[in-house]
Amino acid sequence: MTTKTKPAATLPLNQILDGDCVEVMNALPENSVDLIFADPPYNLQLKGDLHRPDNSKVDAVDDDWDQFDSFRAYDRFTRDWLKAARRILKPNGAIWVIGSYHNVFRMGAELQNQGFWILNDVVWRKSNPMPNFRGKRLTNAHETMIWASKQEASKYTFNYEALKALNEGVQMRSDWVLPICTGHERLKDENGDKAHPTQKPESLLHRVLVATTNPGDVVLDPFFGTGTTGAVAKKLGREFIGIEREEKYRKVATDRIANVRKFDKESLIVSASKRAEPRVPFGQLVERGLLQPGEVLTSPRGKVAKVRADGSLVADGVKGSIHQVGAALEGAPSCNGWTYWQFKREGKNVPIDLLRQQIRAEMAARPN
Repeated sequence: MTTKTKPAATLPLNQILDGDCVEVMNALPENSVDLIFADPPYNLQLKGDLHRPDNSKVDAVDDDWDQFDSFRAYDRFTRDWLKAARRILKPNGAIWVIGSYHNVFRMGAELQNQGFWILNDVVWRKSNPMPNFRGKRLTNAHETMIWASKQEASKYTFNYEALKALNEGVQMRSDWVLPICTGHERLKDENGDKAHPTQKPESLLHRVLVATTNPGDVVLDPFFGTGTTGAVAKKLGREFIGIEREEKYRKVATDRIANVRKFDKESLIVSASKRAEPRVPFGQLVERGLLQPGEVLTSPRGKVAKVRADGSLVADGVKGSIHQVGAALEGAPSCNGWTYWQFKREGKNVPIDLLRQQIRAEMAARPN
């Protein structure tokens, strides 16, 4: 699965690439990736060892890859990898970056400097954070993610209804309460120690990928680590590209992803936004005989309109579409006529949207 860096005419899908992330991304085709999830070094600036109250040593992040000589050096590193990332994103692509207070504000500024358009910052609130052992600061109980599109005009993917479904039908907020990676999910090396000090939980990547990608999309992670992004992408039917310069992490990630099973195609379908559903003109209901010219529609407040042969309505001298007439009768700037108007069947008032959904169901059942 591990591949040495070389210029790529086509995307090296579902591979872990060996090398510096800037060099590897610069060797990939321009405008070729749908989403980037980046968990870069945080530049924690740790001074000495950290111990618990019982004097046991905390397994903190003190690896060479998190060491930078200065803020200027870290900013230069951030500028370079974000520039390379932006080049390979498709015009409608997006990026997620995650960090702590040490680095996330610096990344946010650089994202804007390079022309990314920030869509949301998301607070990942850890339900089981590590306590502050010295008692000199607040417990660091969250990390911050920034979600940004490549540019302001990008038509980025956002599966709004799918996130509502994940949240029991309630609009998803920008604070996500999820546990840190512990227990059986925490990968260990041959010595029984953590395979990676900052392994992210699969629940976090599951939410990110369900929200902002579709099956078949290409997700790139330039700081692949032990492969959480790749493992979740494979399960969800997305293609992945990982970049990781540390051999020990590549090995763990390779073994991990090899044991992942992709969910079946039907299970990968998520709740679609109404905006994404096929457009059905109201006139088609009349053409199909689902509603008849001259049939009377009513509103929840007793307003009445008559259907005309061309699919328009007339009511109290007002003529126009189901939306225009509804707005005029209510004295409102706009109106969703599909949910406003009702027709009578078997003595009951039924929303006309039911007929639209009937046609959509027929369209979905047709073979491609």
